[in-house]
Amino acid sequence: MTASGTHVSPRLLTPDNHVLMLVDHESQMGFAVASHPMEVVINATQGLAETAVLFDVPTIVTTVMERHFSGPLFKGVRDAFPDRGTWIDRTTMNPWEDDRVRDRVLESGRPKLVIAGLWTEVCVALPALCAIDEGYDVYFVADACGGVSTEAHERAVQRMVQAGAVPLTWLQYLLELQRDWARSETSSRVGDIARAHGGTYGLGAEYIYQMLEWDRQER
Repeated sequence: MTASGTHVSPRLLTPDNHVLMLVDHESQMGFAVASHPMEVVINATQGLAETAVLFDVPTIVTTVMERHFSGPLFKGVRDAFPDRGTWIDRTTMNPWEDDRVRDRVLESGRPKLVIAGLWTEVCVALPALCAIDEGYDVYFVADACGGVSTEAHERAVQRMVQAGAVPLTWLQYLLELQRDWARSETSSRVGDIARAHGGTYGLGAEYIYQMLEWDRQER
């Protein structure tokens, strides 16, 4: 029996109730991250970006002084959103203080904002606080963020949570948007993303895929 969604909490994310902002997932910013291993942040960011594309979530990709300081976006983000003409390159540390970024969020007409980026304590926390004050329900993808130290990341997380922002992980985001494996138009691709980026969960999914395939071949 397929879930009807009748009793679903409005606190949950759906593909059509939010906009995603990916902030400064760039080389120079990544060099200074010490709160997480960078391979963890890169993997989470790629999984997050691929999820947004799959579910057709409006996504704002924004960089800070890309050509003069921060360097190229992570390859996973470039591959997911290859149209450079849609990226917004800023000088402001706080994306919300660039009218182009804020206007793009407003134009989406959606009540929820999901943010991930580098660094957590500056380019994620500052727009999160601003958006909350303007009435948005704000979520942040903690493992697709990173700070210059564990202390910096954790204090930023604490500050955002105290203001009302909701933390989640990229895999939680993927599964929250899917929620029902009977949604066959996306379920297969969700499995692919999980297998590629989902760590031990992805390993388990790969095991099942292969075991079922071998079983079919033996019949």
